[in-house]
Amino acid sequence: MPYPRPLSPEQKLADAKKLSSLPRIVATYGSTRFMTEMTETELRETKAGKTVVKSGCDMKPPHAFRSDPAGAETLKVRLDELHRATIRLSDEVLVIGDYIGDGARDEIAYARSPSKPVRFTHPEIDPGT
Repeated sequence: MPYPRPLSPEQKLADAKKLSSLPRIVATYGSTRFMTEMTETELRETKAGKTVVKSGCDMKPPHAFRSDPAGAETLKVRLDELHRATIRLSDEVLVIGDYIGDGARDEIAYARSPSKPVRFTHPEIDPGT
């Protein structure tokens, strides 16, 4: 008699979200040059009944926690890990803006590796097409 395969952490999370009747979770990602578009898009997604999650840290403007270059690099690594966790938590990823840098390209590939849906506010920039 075959035994059922144990559920993966992703399957357990999906089941828990269904049992909890959680709304669809969308992780947003985009260049900080599109902050206004990001805010408007996130508002539309929220209005549509979705929970919007994002990693909210702009690493470009001067700030005290980035004054030490080694500390800033350590922070960047931690933020990248945090954003990947946000992607794993989400049901889909929404890329905002009409530009994709290397970081966004990596995040899109990461999201698609377990077949997570990725949408674009500007579909013509999809690196997968």
